[in-house]
Amino acid sequence: MEPLQHKVEQQLASLPVPISIAMPGGRRIGPPDAAVQLEFRDWSGLATFAAGQIGRIAEDYVEQRVRIEGRMRDVMAAAASLLPGSPVASDTRWWTQMLRRAKSLALHTPEKDAEQIRFHYDVSDDFYALWLDARRVYSCAYFAEPDYSLAQAQEAKLDLICRKLMLRSGDRFLDIGAGWGGLLMWAAEHYGVNATGITLSRNQHAYVNRLIEEKGLGGRVQMRIMDYRELPEGQPFDKIASVGMFEHVGQANMATYFGKIYRLLKPGGLVLNHGITAGSLQPSQLGAGMGDFIGKYIFPGGELLHPSLVLRDLAVGGLEMVDTENLRPHYARTLWAWSDALEDRLDEALAVLERTQGKEGAGAVLRAYRLYLSGCAMTFEHGWIALHQILATRPDGNMGTGSMRGAQSLYPFTRSYIYR
Repeated sequence: MEPLQHKVEQQLASLPVPISIAMPGGRRIGPPDAAVQLEFRDWSGLATFAAGQIGRIAEDYVEQRVRIEGRMRDVMAAAASLLPGSPVASDTRWWTQMLRRAKSLALHTPEKDAEQIRFHYDVSDDFYALWLDARRVYSCAYFAEPDYSLAQAQEAKLDLICRKLMLRSGDRFLDIGAGWGGLLMWAAEHYGVNATGITLSRNQHAYVNRLIEEKGLGGRVQMRIMDYRELPEGQPFDKIASVGMFEHVGQANMATYFGKIYRLLKPGGLVLNHGITAGSLQPSQLGAGMGDFIGKYIFPGGELLHPSLVLRDLAVGGLEMVDTENLRPHYARTLWAWSDALEDRLDEALAVLERTQGKEGAGAVLRAYRLYLSGCAMTFEHGWIALHQILATRPDGNMGTGSMRGAQSLYPFTRSYIYR
C-alpha cells in the first residue's frame, strides 16, 4: 500500500485546505489539527480518494464506510481540488447518447416521475423547514441587493418572476411544480391572479391546501396533485411558470413538455421556465461519481440539459424565447445559505428525520443532504452547472400596428418593464 499512501500524501500537499487522513489500521497522515478530518474503514475508500472520485467518497460517507469531520465549506474546497479533470466533460459517441435517451424514456413515465418526486420532496416537511426560508421556497433565490438575507432574496425572486410574466389582476396563472406554494401565494396576494398549482408530492399538496384555507384564498387559488401531462387544455392560461421542475422532465420528454406548455398557454401569453442547466453541451451528468451520488440519494431520474438544447426543444414545442437570464452565482449563494442553516441545526434535523425515516435511515438522509447542499453550492460556484430563467411566448400570429407591429405577444419590445 506504500505507492497508494505516497500518492495520497502528494495530493494532500497540494490541497487548499489542510486534511488529515486516518488510514485502515490507524496510521494517520497529514497535520493532526487539520480543518478536515477523514477516516477510512478500508483501503478501497483510500483508493477512491486517490482517484478523485468524490461522488463515491460521498457515497462511502453516507453508508458510513468513511467518516468526515469539518466545515462543509472546507470539505468542498478540498473536494474541488481533488478532481482529476473537468466533471462536465461528456461522452459524445452517438451510441452513448442513444442509450441515454432510451434510459430517459424509461425513467420518465408518469408513474416513475411520481415515485421519484415523492422520494425527494416527501422526506419530511419539518426537515425542509429547518433550513429553507419561512415561505419554504426551494429554488434559486435572487440577491437583488448584496446584503439581502435569504428570505429577502427569495421574495425578490418571486417578484422578479411575477414582473417578467407581467402578471395582472384576474390573470389565469399556472405554476407547474408549485412546491410549498411560495410563488402561488405571492402571485395571488400581490398581483391578484387566479392561480392553479400542480405537484406530485403528497406532502406539498396537503401543506399548500392548508395555506390556502388559512389565508382565505379558496376562491382564487387551487393546488392539485397532477402530472403536467394530464392537465386539461380546454381553458388555456394567460401566464405559466415552471420553477425548479423541468430538471425532472428528462431529455427524452423535453419537446413534449414544451409542446404541452404551448397548448396550455393562450396565444400571445407568457411562460417562464426557471431551472438548473448543464455545463456540458451534450446531455450527460456530472463526472467523478457526483451525478451518480445525486441520482442515488437525492434526485433519482434528474437530468440536466445545456441551455442551447433547452432552447432547441422549446422552439420545437412552438414557443419563442424572448429573454434568457443566467442566475448561476445566485444559486451558489442560495445553496450555501441552505447548507449553513442545516449545519447550524444538525441535532434537531436528525431528531426530525428519525420521526419519518427511523434512526438508521435518518442518519443516512442527513449525511446525504449535508454533502448534497454544499456540493451543489460548489458546482454552481465553479460553473459546472447553472440556473437559467427563460421567458418565452406563444406567438398569436397578429402582426399588429404602430410601435408594436410584429410583436405577436404581450412581451414589450424591451426588457425595461422588468426592472422599473
